[in-house]
Amino acid sequence: MSRKYKFQNPSAAYFVSFATVYWLDVFTGQVYFSILEEAVTYCRTEKGMEIFAYCFMPNHVHLVFRSDHEDPSGLLRDFKGFTARKSIRAIEENPQESRKEWLLWMMERAGKKKSNVVKRQFWQQHNKPIELCIGKVIKQKIGYIHNNPVEQGFVTDPVDWKYSSARNYADDDTILKIDNEGMHSGMMEP
Repeated sequence: MSRKYKFQNPSAAYFVSFATVYWLDVFTGQVYFSILEEAVTYCRTEKGMEIFAYCFMPNHVHLVFRSDHEDPSGLLRDFKGFTARKSIRAIEENPQESRKEWLLWMMERAGKKKSNVVKRQFWQQHNKPIELCIGKVIKQKIGYIHNNPVEQGFVTDPVDWKYSSARNYADDDTILKIDNEGMHSGMMEP
């Protein structure tokens, strides 16, 4: 892995994107989106996550975050581990999940390709963290995150995507709280 894609500065804010294996559209119903919402809320209250922007898509997640405990790699590992275990369990237990066997089979298939996976792999293993320290870059990454549902054709206005901090930037904190006050010097909101 390139030096460019590592958490070099433990106190910095980072932009990360990560996808499900094979880009499987797992997050297609409220039960699955709620797992991501619960994980962010838990990480904010218990793990020292400061979250400045987010977007949950059907098969991937974008975050701009910082670890208050100066362990961004560990925080993201815990977030992905929790959401993977909980999402797989939700798929297994969801009687309305018509794709259950196929989704679980695809995750087992992905898991067999990795020596460090016991049974099923949910997330792709790379995150490509990009350290954010210049206001212009931060603004660009947040804009990218917020426009992702528009680019994918799901909505025409970023604030209409339920699981995006575009809503927070429009003064709507009904889904998730973000830490837009936490941007430290040298950083700026869009």
